[in-house]
Amino acid sequence: MSSDFDSKLSKYADLIVHVGLNLQKGQRLAIGGKNLSRGAPLSSAPLVRKVAESAYKAGAKYVNVLWDDDQIHLIRLAHGDKETFDEYPTWRTGSLIEYAKNADAIFTIFAENPDLYAGQDPASVTQLQDVMERNLQPGTNLLMKNAYPWTLVSTPSPGWAKKVFPDLSEEDAMAKLWDVVFTLCRLDNDDPVAAWKEHVANLKKRSDYLNEKAYDMLKYSGPGTDLTLGMPENHKWGSGQSLTSTTDIRFTANIPTEEVFSMPHKDRAEGTVKATMPLNYGGSLVEDFEVTFKDGRVSSYKAAKGEETLKGIIERDEGAHHLGEVALVPNSSPISQSGLLFYNTLYDENASCHIAIGRAYQMTMHGGDKMTTEEFEAAGGNNSLMHVDFMIGSDKLDIDGVTKDGKTEAILHQGEWAFEV
Repeated sequence: MSSDFDSKLSKYADLIVHVGLNLQKGQRLAIGGKNLSRGAPLSSAPLVRKVAESAYKAGAKYVNVLWDDDQIHLIRLAHGDKETFDEYPTWRTGSLIEYAKNADAIFTIFAENPDLYAGQDPASVTQLQDVMERNLQPGTNLLMKNAYPWTLVSTPSPGWAKKVFPDLSEEDAMAKLWDVVFTLCRLDNDDPVAAWKEHVANLKKRSDYLNEKAYDMLKYSGPGTDLTLGMPENHKWGSGQSLTSTTDIRFTANIPTEEVFSMPHKDRAEGTVKATMPLNYGGSLVEDFEVTFKDGRVSSYKAAKGEETLKGIIERDEGAHHLGEVALVPNSSPISQSGLLFYNTLYDENASCHIAIGRAYQMTMHGGDKMTTEEFEAAGGNNSLMHVDFMIGSDKLDIDGVTKDGKTEAILHQGEWAFEV
């Protein structure tokens, strides 16, 4: 490990602790993967140690780390009895709920190999995902209401690095991907924390503008896409930073982040949208796909590759037939301009406008974090086991906002912001 790499890794850890989590003295910190439903990947150990060090220096009461190994999941798929695939370590869910209810901090690392489950039985992979999502629901309920500070990052793993840079050796691919991660997370700045504070302030100006406009509908037009999304009354646009609903701690959920986001009305999506990037779902890829909506509900879908995986997502429950998030990202975002396809939702969604099948974040509606599930649904919010983002943005996408009195105004034109702030 070079001194430059070690220095940037330390800056990364400080960014996660002080900007991502905004860790407070006396808080506990849990570190794992997928909101603690899995552990942190073994390849992330150097960063995890740095985060633990930074957290203790910031006054953390205790840092609890859960570890995991992707190969164990492959071994289970290959040799485990399918009759036992409903078995789940419920202590992990209990740990998440304990930390969440105490408003402690949760740091999640996503570093899956996009081809991890290539060649595996899609039905078995879907079953394992379903079991995980169902068991995770109590914690997800709290996350969707911003009950606790949390941050998600992705760290290079050998499988992911080779997928992004297939022509390089594993060692060179890992080094290259780390360099890209450092750059896109603004760690090349002398003061990354200050750079991030400026960045999230600029994103907030965009969300403030959209909140002032309070558009009734959004209209999307691009190659293969002709989609209208109705927006519910009292929807709220968020951006880089969020506020916990119980302790008023400001945190940055995604590093990196380039989006402003809200929720569409679950019953007001009409038309067809074509994905502009592959979707990596639980180690399985869905490519070249489109989804059509009628009266807010998925009426048809097709994919050139991974259609069974797409079917497993949409057919999971009724809520997975509806949308829960709309997010706007300019094509000029640093991640988009890198010219790389990451096969990683955290990075690809911050290179592209996207929408999400499934559950809506309740904090994207004014007063939503105080609503019951039934009240939220009645107001137009969607509920589901799922929340799966897929990318629809490009330099050919136009998005217009329609006001309540029917006036149409450009929001993005040819993939770029059409308004100044």
